[in-house]
Amino acid sequence: MTTEIDNDVPAKVPARGIWGWMFFDWAAQPFFTVVTTFIFGPYFVARLTADPVSAQTTWSNMATISSVIIAILSPVLGSIADQSGARKPWIAFFAVIKIASLACLWGAAPGSPVIYPVIFMILASISAEFSIVFNDSMMPRLVGKDDVGRLSNAAWGLGYLGGMIVLITVVALLAGNPQTGKTIFGLTPLFGLDAKLGEDARITGPISAVWYLIFILPMFLFTPDAARGLPLRAAVRTGLHELSATLGELKRRRGISLFLLARMVYQDGVNGLLILGGTFAAGMFGWATIEIGIYGIILNVIAIFGCFAAGYVDRWLGSKTTVMISLTLLLAATFGILSTGPGFTLFGLVPLSTVSTGSLFGTAAEKAYIGYGLLIGIAFGPVQASSRSYLARSVSLSEAGRYFGIYALSGRATSFMATLFFSLVTYWSGSARLGMATLVIFLAGGLLLLLPTPYPADKTTK
Repeated sequence: MTTEIDNDVPAKVPARGIWGWMFFDWAAQPFFTVVTTFIFGPYFVARLTADPVSAQTTWSNMATISSVIIAILSPVLGSIADQSGARKPWIAFFAVIKIASLACLWGAAPGSPVIYPVIFMILASISAEFSIVFNDSMMPRLVGKDDVGRLSNAAWGLGYLGGMIVLITVVALLAGNPQTGKTIFGLTPLFGLDAKLGEDARITGPISAVWYLIFILPMFLFTPDAARGLPLRAAVRTGLHELSATLGELKRRRGISLFLLARMVYQDGVNGLLILGGTFAAGMFGWATIEIGIYGIILNVIAIFGCFAAGYVDRWLGSKTTVMISLTLLLAATFGILSTGPGFTLFGLVPLSTVSTGSLFGTAAEKAYIGYGLLIGIAFGPVQASSRSYLARSVSLSEAGRYFGIYALSGRATSFMATLFFSLVTYWSGSARLGMATLVIFLAGGLLLLLPTPYPADKTTK
């Protein structure tokens, strides 16, 4: 077990403990990469039912329900964790729910009731996010404040590498063309998966479950946890009291309050872009699993380098500057995506040929979409990793759990607004493009709120 030298300086943690903690991101990322964003999500929208617009609204509603539950309970769980001490038992509890829920996604065959995959996705999403609260609150105990930015970005980059490996495996060996049944290399998919039955997309649930089960083990085995504190009942009672006090304390800690407000707004846009970006492309271009998967691979390759580069930028220029640069790139990417249609980009100022070469991403518009996607790949990892280190530099060890719980709240409290706005605007207008345009409000609003925020957010925290 780790011991604290004082309230703000963590004890020396061996390298295997650091790597064990980083491998949590490696274990967790395939759920977000292949299930939520690039494979199962687009399959849910484009192939599970005969009505893609309705399915996209349902997928957005699923994300909205998950976000509301996460927003309500994350601060409570974080405060309880501060009092109970150890984080690993909580991570283990939610791992069981997440693994079981992901395994059940295999049953989401075309034409089957959508309610079941929606329920399983909600359970998997909230379990994943609750586990992240506890994992994030362990970070300040592992390294000093000067190194948390590099550690956070390196872990995020490692996570993208893990997600990319799983994504490549799915695209190269498991995903078949719905017409030919063959993989991108002309081979029969492993395990005889039938693309017409959506098996190439449905398999991502069980694969992500097994991956998570295997690769969270180094964190459990090697990463030191906080010493056990109060028994559960006492921890719940004291934790709820501490949460109430912390929420009142935020009135005096104006820097942290402003940072959390800014993060609440811009993270809504980031979440919406991650959840809806792949499905938007699938709806506009009719991309199947192979196209979406390769698009995801491209973004993840860029994201890995983006995160590792951002780790040095974070140490050199600070977390705040890193976040602001990332938000600017995400805004540029969102405008680019919104401006692109089957025969144009930049809102029609640049006409594009609609003739396809017959290869992957054969039209000019698809290539333009991928070009804008590269900006997303560069930025969406650092904006989240450096936000995490921003807070870690602004709080003490003893309050990390409850503040990272509130941090999760700030990332989820209104995140249902982004997906809800998308759903409402898409439903009323019949245009997913107008629905996606609402993300600009959140990204730009968060950036403007971040500008006057001090860094670190709490100047009294060393």
